[in-house]
Amino acid sequence: MADEQMTTIGRCYGCKRTFSFIPGSVTTVTIDPETGLPPGMTVLGTTREPTPEATARSVKEPICPDCLNKAKQFMHPPAPQFETWQSNPGTD
Repeated sequence: MADEQMTTIGRCYGCKRTFSFIPGSVTTVTIDPETGLPPGMTVLGTTREPTPEATARSVKEPICPDCLNKAKQFMHPPAPQFETWQSNPGTD
């Protein structure tokens, strides 16, 4: 029993749904509470060098497995499938 870790219930930063997780093994993202974005990210989605103040006040927020799977699919989308033209010989 001592080896088991306690599960916690919290909100996913991505989808805002509550889910249970083990704090030591959950994937987190560092967020600046003042801006609601990762330190060094702008509202336009570009990056810049984060200020020391933004880094100091940042907190780690958990991400649920569903959001992780969606992010992985976004990073590696399946190859598009195109229909091929069917040619009927002798009908041209």
